[in-house]
Amino acid sequence: MATVIMIPARYSSSRLPGKPLLDINGQPMVIRVAMAVQACGADRVVIATDDERIRRVVTDAGFSAVMTRPDHPSGTDRLQEASEQLGLQANDIVVNVQGDEPLMPADNVLQVARLLEHSPQAQVATLYEPVTAMAMVTNPNAVKLVQRQDGEVLYFSRAGIPFDRDSTKTSPEGIWKRHIGLYAYRKSALDAFVGWPESPLEQLEKLEQLRFMEHGAVIVAAQAVRPVPAGVDTQADLDAVRALFGQETS
Repeated sequence: MATVIMIPARYSSSRLPGKPLLDINGQPMVIRVAMAVQACGADRVVIATDDERIRRVVTDAGFSAVMTRPDHPSGTDRLQEASEQLGLQANDIVVNVQGDEPLMPADNVLQVARLLEHSPQAQVATLYEPVTAMAMVTNPNAVKLVQRQDGEVLYFSRAGIPFDRDSTKTSPEGIWKRHIGLYAYRKSALDAFVGWPESPLEQLEKLEQLRFMEHGAVIVAAQAVRPVPAGVDTQADLDAVRALFGQETS
């Protein structure tokens, strides 16, 4: 069973055009991400892209790249195509690290891969962080999850689940869990996903992971071993990340 870290990287971005190639203290962002996760000891680190400029930068830096179609409806579809090109087997594990997360701790990447490896009943694994502010409970941009006691996920939602009917809680600690968008998939789960139509709950919540759940796939989750900094979505995010890398090398 192989473990491959896959980094989807598209050139187009409405807020930050060419985002994967934006400079962070002397290195393109996508290379910063690859450098951050290569310490995990995975069998391979591969960038999946639809842009020749990104492929060239990646290979020039000594990393592997796979060219994928430009018309994929989701990053999960892109992962599946790249996995096919790499000839991965059904039980191989693909860890999806977004190409705009140069601060992703390698410990968490390794954690989610091992979580799936050690959960033979599951097709997908992911991580969460405890919610620390009540405002986040009702924030639709913060996806929450609820679990069984054995770690299997019951549901993901943008709503404040679980719902405090009697308003008994004044603090979120120990109750609410914020989902982190770091996933490990079995290759067979990716193959199944691209064969299913978009599901009703997925359409409603705009959460791809619900397609897996509506088709009976088991997703397991664990609390991240290290805090996960925010990714780069805006110029302000980029400036903050550049400042952090500048501090590390100054």
